[in-house]
Amino acid sequence: MVAADLDVTVDLSRELLEEQHPDLAGLPLELVANGWDNVMIRLGDDLALRLPRRELGAQLMRNEHRVLPLLAPRLPVPVPVPVRTGAPSAALGYPWPWGIVRWADGVPAATVPAAQRTPWAEHLARVFVALHQPAPEDAPGNRFRGIPVAERTATFEDRVTLLPERFQDRANDLWADAADAPGYDGAPVWLHGDPHPANLVADGDRLSAVIDFGDVTSGDPASDLGAMWLTFDAEGRDRFRRVIDAQARDGRGWDAGMWRRARGWAVLYTTICFSYPDTHPIMVGVGEHAIDQLFG
Repeated sequence: MVAADLDVTVDLSRELLEEQHPDLAGLPLELVANGWDNVMIRLGDDLALRLPRRELGAQLMRNEHRVLPLLAPRLPVPVPVPVRTGAPSAALGYPWPWGIVRWADGVPAATVPAAQRTPWAEHLARVFVALHQPAPEDAPGNRFRGIPVAERTATFEDRVTLLPERFQDRANDLWADAADAPGYDGAPVWLHGDPHPANLVADGDRLSAVIDFGDVTSGDPASDLGAMWLTFDAEGRDRFRRVIDAQARDGRGWDAGMWRRARGWAVLYTTICFSYPDTHPIMVGVGEHAIDQLFG
C-alpha cells in the first residue's frame, strides 16, 4: 500500500532519471520547493523535475500533462509544459507519473514586496484574458474552483475563524455579498484554478512564468480573479482590472457581479492561507497581505 505522502528526495529523483531518462541523470539536482502536492527539483541549468508526493498531486499532474500543451500556445507567458514525462516505477517504489519542465528564472512572487509586482499587473491580466476563453466539455472537473460561490459556504464558515477575530464580521459580510451577487451565466471558460502569488514567478520587474496548473478546470472566471487581492496592492489591482474591464467593453466580458464574486473568492482564499502555518509559512504571508487589502 502506498503511503499518503511520500518523501520525494534528490536521491529518488536521480534514480528515476537513471531508470527512465539516463541521458539527464548526470546533471546536478537541487531541491527547490516542497509544496502541498508536488516537489520541484532543479535539473541542471535549464530544466526542473516535478514529482507528486501524494495521489491528489498525481491527478493534478495528469491534468497538467493533458491540458498545458493545448493552452500554452495561446498564453503570453511561459508555463510548465512537460518537455518529457516519467512513469511510475515499481522497482523504486514510486507510484505516480511525473514530468520534466523548462526552468523559469526568478522567485515566487509571494516572496517579493507587493509594490514590486505592480509593474507586471497588466501582463498577468493579459494572461487571464488569453486563458479565460470557452473550454470544451471534457475540460478537467474541479469541485472546488469555478463553481458558484455559495457552494463553498460550508468551507468558508469552517475556516473564517482562522482570521483574526476583529476581521471575521467583515469577512462574513463580504462573503454574503458575494453569495448574493448575480451568478455567472456565460460559457464555462478555462481557469488556472490556483493563481496565488506563490504560483507566479517574478524575475525583477517582470512576470517570468505562471506555474502549477494542476487545478486547471473550467467555470466562472471570478474564481481566478479573486487571487488578485492576494497578489497586488491597490495600484496593482487597478492596473490589472483596467485590462480585464477593457475586455468587457469589447463585448467579451462578464456580468456586473463578477468582481463581487471575485472578492468573495479572495476572502475564502485568505482563510485557506492560514490553514497550514507550520508546513506552508509562505502562505501565511500571502494571507496577511490579503487581509490588509480586503479590510485595511
